[in-house]
Amino acid sequence: MEEMAISKFKARCLAVLERVRKTRQPVLITRFGKPVAEVVPPSTPPAEKGWIGSLENTGRIQGDIVGPVVDREDWKIQNA
Repeated sequence: MEEMAISKFKARCLAVLERVRKTRQPVLITRFGKPVAEVVPPSTPPAEKGWIGSLENTGRIQGDIVGPVVDREDWKIQNA
């Protein structure tokens, strides 16, 4: 684990945090050579949701979804 003096961390805080996020390697912050804090990456990175499955459990089936919408007798067929 990398060690860094607190004064150096203060000067480069944002860069150190970004490096920890990207490399997932923790950094030990020290003051006068004694540990003060550990900067560690989040336990699990958040999963990005895709569009596939985004409408799951949002619809409801009512009635017959296989049969025709209208009865056969209601069709108007013209002879050509």
